[in-house]
Amino acid sequence: MTDLTATPPKSNPIIAARETHNTVAAACHAASDTVLTTLARFAFAAVLLQFFWNSAGTKLDGLFTPSLGAYAQIFPKAMEAVGYDVSQLSVWHTAVVLMGSWAEYVLPALVVVGLFTRLAAVGMIGFIAVMTFVDITGHGLDAATIGAWFNAGAYDLIFDQRTLWVVVLLMLVFKGAGPLSADRLFGLK
Repeated sequence: MTDLTATPPKSNPIIAARETHNTVAAACHAASDTVLTTLARFAFAAVLLQFFWNSAGTKLDGLFTPSLGAYAQIFPKAMEAVGYDVSQLSVWHTAVVLMGSWAEYVLPALVVVGLFTRLAAVGMIGFIAVMTFVDITGHGLDAATIGAWFNAGAYDLIFDQRTLWVVVLLMLVFKGAGPLSADRLFGLK
């Protein structure tokens, strides 16, 4: 028989807090793919799209005509070695400059609209790696500009900034473009 006059057991605040935490965590987890992929593409568009497009704009004098500055940016030591005379560089140099310049337009656009997003994000990561290599070895950046991880300074132009760029792109590589994307529209994973 049940004693109807008995006082119900008091709630344990620790158990209640744990249950609330787990409920909120489950809701966050359920929404994570949608929220994080959309925010990653938004952050890329807000922070990096213009950076890459402006950079590409300095490299082309026409669709198929690289600028002198493009060669100097991408092949600084080779340009110095030939006295900044582009005619002394090979067809390979021109092909690399053109492909790199076009990639600075196409890959960011694909990321922003969410088309072939995983592949475009991998391409952007590769682009950032090459850009970083050229900045450090070709342009001779100093240690202060390159920076270092775990140094308590969050303003280093190479290690800190580009690490965050790559993390945003890795989110897209692993999670895809999300629901508001051309990938979703065309049934791409």
